Amino acid sequence: MLKVEPTQRFSARVENYVRFRPSYPREVIDVLGKECGLNPSSVVADIASGTGLFTRLLLQNGNRVYGVEPNEKMRSAGEEYLAGYSDFVSVSGTAEATTLASSSIDLITCAQAAHWFDREKAVREFQRILKPGGYLVLIWNDRKTGSLFAEKYENLVVKYGTDYSEVQRLGRAIDGGEFFGQLTCQKRTLPNYQDLGYEALDGRLLSSSYAPQPGEPECEPMLDELRQIFDEHQAGGLVRMEYDTSIYFGKLS
Repeated sequence: MLKVEPTQRFSARVENYVRFRPSYPREVIDVLGKECGLNPSSVVADIASGTGLFTRLLLQNGNRVYGVEPNEKMRSAGEEYLAGYSDFVSVSGTAEATTLASSSIDLITCAQAAHWFDREKAVREFQRILKPGGYLVLIWNDRKTGSLFAEKYENLVVKYGTDYSEVQRLGRAIDGGEFFGQLTCQKRTLPNYQDLGYEALDGRLLSSSYAPQPGEPECEPMLDELRQIFDEHQAGGLVRMEYDTSIYFGKLS
């Protein structure tokens, strides 16, 4: 079972999340334009918008974006990060109860979040707020394994993650577009990566919902092992963390 209620899992991790989580390739916007009809006049609801990493790409595209975020600390960080964008509207709400008007949204996006939702309730809410023919888009940065560094990092989070296996189970339940149920969806994948110095790698790990935090017994030994992994695999003071940015999209009507 998950140890912390989903909407509160990142409350203690906001600073590291803002500084060290990967963003998303700019090409995601091109995919959404080609496949989902996204254009600068589209009104978008970015659900579980968090600190605004993906929201910013939509705003840079010229869209009016309602960032729906239930966690107060994450929402405040997103408001600060996106303060320069007049078309950003911060909303205290959840995927299951957005507070948005019916048939008011052209496109719904959810980046790195849909595995936390109550699927049936969220789908009903998304169908309510979408305009006829509107698309739902689910996006994840999926950390790749394969390199020796990536394998050792994976072993580290398996060893120390407080409920890593449960988080992975939730992620696997969504993989392949199961969130869409009987509705048709398609998938596109883009390459993504971060080049991280040790401070950034440390912060990237601590931003994860399953990582023990400073002051907890397992945190110090976890970071000691992380330092060893970094020292073994760094080149020029950096390691590369690679991702597949997976984009699932489909209509809900």
